[in-house]
Amino acid sequence: MLLESLDVDVGELQRRTGWVIKPEGACKDDVCVPLPVQPVDGHLDIRVFAERVGMPLAHDDAHQLWAMGPAAGGRVLETARSPELTLPDQHGRPFSLSSLHGQKVMLLAWASW
Repeated sequence: MLLESLDVDVGELQRRTGWVIKPEGACKDDVCVPLPVQPVDGHLDIRVFAERVGMPLAHDDAHQLWAMGPAAGGRVLETARSPELTLPDQHGRPFSLSSLHGQKVMLLAWASW
């Protein structure tokens, strides 16, 4: 969900995520998560919501945009920086992802299962 402000209309939040803000908290299907604050004038601080339901929230300074979600069950990348990755190339020699620093890179993962 892309946002221009941290102050989000609860109706828009429901339309875009399926989460409904009720007196008991943020609810989706059979799950309700208590919120420490209630919406004011139909608006909610998205930082509070994202933290409580476990959705990542990232800010793009250059464009003054926020991006939220989806829920990741506590497994969220905290930065867009790749960790060092060294794997064998097609000839069995070690290849480090960092050797491509400054270039656009597409990583393709595949599994047989």
